[in-house]
Amino acid sequence: MSEQQSQEVFSRALASHQSGKLGEAEALYRLVLEKAPRHTGALTLLGTLQAQLRNLEEAARLFEISLKVDPLQVNALYNHGIVLEELARFDDAVDSYDRALALAADSPEIFNNRGNALAKLKRFAEAVASYDRAIALKADFPDAHFNRGNALAELKRFGDALESYERAIAIAPGRPEAHLARANMLAELKRYDRAVEAYDRAIALDPGNPTILNNRGNALMQLARRYDALDSYERALALRPDYPEALFNRADALSELGRYEDALKSYAGAVSLNPGLAQAFPYVQGSMACTRLRLCDWAACEETIDRIAERCIAGDKVLVPFGSYMLRDSALLQYHCGRNFVEDQNPASRHPVWQGERYAHDRIRLAYVSFDFREHMVAYQLAGIAEHHDRSRFETTALSLYPKAAGAIQERLRNAFERFVDVGDRGDIDVARLVRELEIDVLVDLMGHTRGARMGIFAQRPAPVQVSFNCPGTTGADYLDYLVADRIVVPPEHHPYFTEKAVYLPDTCQPNDSKRPAAGRAPSRGEAGLPERGFVFCSFNTSYKFRPAVFDVWMRLLLKIEDSVLWLSSGNATVIGNLQSEARARGVDPARLIFARRIDRMEDHLARQGLADLFLDTLPYNAQTTAADALWSGLPVLTCLGGALSGRVAASLLAAAGLPELITRSLEEYEALAISLAQDPGRLRQIKDKLAANRLACPLFDTARFTRHLEAAFEQMCRMHRQGEAPRHFAVAPISTAAAG
Repeated sequence: MSEQQSQEVFSRALASHQSGKLGEAEALYRLVLEKAPRHTGALTLLGTLQAQLRNLEEAARLFEISLKVDPLQVNALYNHGIVLEELARFDDAVDSYDRALALAADSPEIFNNRGNALAKLKRFAEAVASYDRAIALKADFPDAHFNRGNALAELKRFGDALESYERAIAIAPGRPEAHLARANMLAELKRYDRAVEAYDRAIALDPGNPTILNNRGNALMQLARRYDALDSYERALALRPDYPEALFNRADALSELGRYEDALKSYAGAVSLNPGLAQAFPYVQGSMACTRLRLCDWAACEETIDRIAERCIAGDKVLVPFGSYMLRDSALLQYHCGRNFVEDQNPASRHPVWQGERYAHDRIRLAYVSFDFREHMVAYQLAGIAEHHDRSRFETTALSLYPKAAGAIQERLRNAFERFVDVGDRGDIDVARLVRELEIDVLVDLMGHTRGARMGIFAQRPAPVQVSFNCPGTTGADYLDYLVADRIVVPPEHHPYFTEKAVYLPDTCQPNDSKRPAAGRAPSRGEAGLPERGFVFCSFNTSYKFRPAVFDVWMRLLLKIEDSVLWLSSGNATVIGNLQSEARARGVDPARLIFARRIDRMEDHLARQGLADLFLDTLPYNAQTTAADALWSGLPVLTCLGGALSGRVAASLLAAAGLPELITRSLEEYEALAISLAQDPGRLRQIKDKLAANRLACPLFDTARFTRHLEAAFEQMCRMHRQGEAPRHFAVAPISTAAAG
């Protein structure tokens, strides 16, 4: 075949290739190469054709031969780079793109693909630089903007990534993957309202995509829209029933909604589909164990709890901090659980927002941060404190993480604080910058690791003094300087189990609102479902606080005290059934467990507590607000002092109520005192009379006194900061309300 004939055959091959007749084109290219093995056009285009047919190794071989003949072929170098990238030979791909760019430095496509190869090598900063070159050459290049966003997201530069995705969408608005990526960034930035809107736009473009629905559910969970989140997860699973991540997230939503049996089934389904899910969702085992505790399904999880606790202390990310309060009476476990979680989820920023500036304010600027500035006990506690803050010395701000809502408590809060800012639609860094702009002196976290918490705000270090207040344990975060405590909940020997420095208030560290409602009309025993005679033990704690060792004591009390009953909060049918079975197994008639129906009005709930004779506290997780409610209603609380903060709060409350005689230090002592009180009506009557006399005069319900002590703590923190002292443990001296004026 002459050179002219070879060229004619090559032209026919090219025409066939361009018209999609790949088999015919391949035969003709190979015919050319039989006669002219160094024909670069045939080598390169046959390599391109093989790449189209997904014969990637053959395509790479042909490109390499062609480039040995002529190393200055831009298209061959570019296409060779694409094939090498698909073969996961990313370093070689970058080299091929670089050689192509040496010949065609004005090609945005080559810079874009080079960025992709660098990203796959996890060289994300270099990838961003390559995308920037592509965009400089072609500003309306949606792929480059989108890919740049992906690299920035890997660098955790979420705000910059969001901007890139939005540019990609402005150029090409019909791409659902760009809308999904934008929504994901809004979620990363904690702008959950806007994230849901962005997920909805992505769904409109790609309604069959279960990933979008799953991620949308996650954002809705953060907004406490649990029913909507569950619906989103179930829509995802309708599209893809074998979607383990959606099953896991659905389980979380079901658990939050109190559907614990369904939650366990969903967790089990997730794990069965993906036994390695514990690596992708490291807290799944802890979540399953905690859900079993909520069901009082103790036999199924005791051994698992031991393993989870051991792994957590060893540094594994197996349990969220809230779960550590439920599992074990261990300050050591709570410490490691908090440390592990913070390291995983909210490590300290390497670029703190507050850079050490010194403020010179006439008044200390306080800001309280919470998701619970809504119909929640935290809202009532803080409203009372805010109303009592001395405005001549303190400027108060509330930063509400909860979606904007209206109601009586929100109105009270807005009137109580000098500044009330809804920041639920802002990301962590945005809220942190707001704190810095406001020059907040003391930033107070009211959430710890509870639902809706935003520890990421504090991780940005936006204020010179940062404080954990009203949380059930250590945060595990070095960027929280202080923990508001008292000597009962955090004795000095527990300091090693806290990342924060303890600031000791003189009475209790749990605030209580002196404006809480008074008890309403007391129902009769019959109206409350109680027998007309007999001693009434009660425990209105939630079911996850019930554990076998304490339940053993309760059942022995019922066996010892004739005609006595145990009055509990109503749970779902499984909780009730499990507790009845546990009672029967201990020789107690299940009918002696009375389950109180749910009452919406706090006044009515407080009133019915007067029908009980003695409130029995739980361990390892004490009653907290529930114990305060009981004491406010005049019901004595018997507690056992635990080994961790979450198991010592009720003792703190009793001491502040002037009832230290109801604090025991072992379950044996707890049981003996319960029997003694049940068998000695006169002694119990004296305690009730003492509580009634103390209620309005004791420190526990003196919100003004509590606020004066809290203010003294904040003043000392600021004084130490201004003097250049590092945070340290210290105690606040008692201040009488009258003396404070």
